[in-house]
Amino acid sequence: MTKQDPIPARLAALKTTPTPELKQQWRELFNSEPPPFNRRYLESRLAYRIQELAYGGLKPQTIRRLERLGEELDGGDRKKSGVRADLMPIVGTRLIREWQGVEHVVTVTADGFDWQGRPYKSLSAIARAITGTRWNGWVFFGLKNHRRRT
Repeated sequence: MTKQDPIPARLAALKTTPTPELKQQWRELFNSEPPPFNRRYLESRLAYRIQELAYGGLKPQTIRRLERLGEELDGGDRKKSGVRADLMPIVGTRLIREWQGVEHVVTVTADGFDWQGRPYKSLSAIARAITGTRWNGWVFFGLKNHRRRT
């Protein structure tokens, strides 16, 4: 008779565990307060942590390799490392927005954005230059809905 691994059952139970209990598990497994993110995030991070503690985490050489690959992507710039690469439009993408009858074209560059031949680090700065008021640039150019989805 073999002893059954309890980890798969524990992972499956996360889907039906009430959120307050997920947050309690977070406190126990991470020794910190849970972040204010959605339930799906809590489930996925808890599932990873449960497996990490049971089976072991990444090997040190794997962590070093991932860090090197990350540095190749962001040049070691900690500010850039906080931005999800899959959310950033692909370099060369043209964002088109009409404002008060004028069409504005912004091109995504490797370092940020280009509008009217000038480089910008953020879409918000471009939106402010166009409108004269503060805007979330991602919302202004239609890349992000201004209302959160629940």
